[in-house]
Order: sequence, then structure tokens, then C-alpha cells
Amino acid sequence: MKTVYVTNDRELAECLEIRRMVFMEEQGVSEEEEIDDQDVVGVGHHVLVLDDAGRAVATARYKPYDDDTAKIQRVAVLQPYRKGGYGRAVMNAIEQLAKRDGFQFAVLDAQCHAENFYVKLGYQKISDTPFLDAGILHVRMKKPLMDSSTAQ
Repeated sequence: MKTVYVTNDRELAECLEIRRMVFMEEQGVSEEEEIDDQDVVGVGHHVLVLDDAGRAVATARYKPYDDDTAKIQRVAVLQPYRKGGYGRAVMNAIEQLAKRDGFQFAVLDAQCHAENFYVKLGYQKISDTPFLDAGILHVRMKKPLMDSSTAQ
């Protein structure tokens, strides 16, 4: 397993292909809802996880939410890889990138079926009720990125 911090159009295209398969094909999200202004090298902050054969199998991105918080988005793992630690690896990579960039917290809007996955990674639900995003129920979750001894 290898982590790649996306720096070129070829790597970004791999991210977008994973998202196309997971969000558009599996979940029926429209391209208009899925692709946005963050999907440009140098604008959005994207990561890829590659399997041992070098295939891109997971992706995530973040964008600034406020001065202290990164909003993690578009977390996607190809279906055959969902039980192999790739989700944990892509989350670790995107959190490390946000932390490196100076953010102290991460927020994300988790699909309700994935809430327990994020709880296991240290996220806590901060929305009172589920809400629809792209026609799918979500909850907002938050996590400190700094060690507890250094978190504000």
C-alpha cells in the first residue's frame, strides 16, 4: 500500500475515476454534484492510496473550512478494497496532509451508513439530525488533528 499526495493531472484523473465509480455509478450522484472547483491541481488537496500492484484504489480530499479546520470530502474506496485497511489509510493520509498544512481539526459529512467507520477513527458526531447531501443521508462529524497534549 502506498500513499500519493496528488501533484499532477494524471494523479487527479485517478482520483476522479475512483469517485466516478463509487459516487456516480454505485450511488447515483450526478457529475454536476460530484465534480467542482476543488477538482483542479493546486486548488484542492487530494490524496490517493495505491495497492501493492500500483493501482489507485482509494482517494480523499480536503478544503479549508475555517482558519483551524479542514473539511474532508469525497472519501472513496473501490468496492473490492473496502475491507483491506484502505479506508483507514486514505483517512490517515488526508488527515496528515491537513495537519501538515496547519489545521488543528477536521470536519466531514459522513454518509450515515459509514458513521461507525469514522467513530473508530476518532470522529464525533456534531450534527443533531441527519441531512441530505446529493440525495444521501449524512451526519457532520469532527475530530482534533493535533495530539491531545497540543490541541487547543
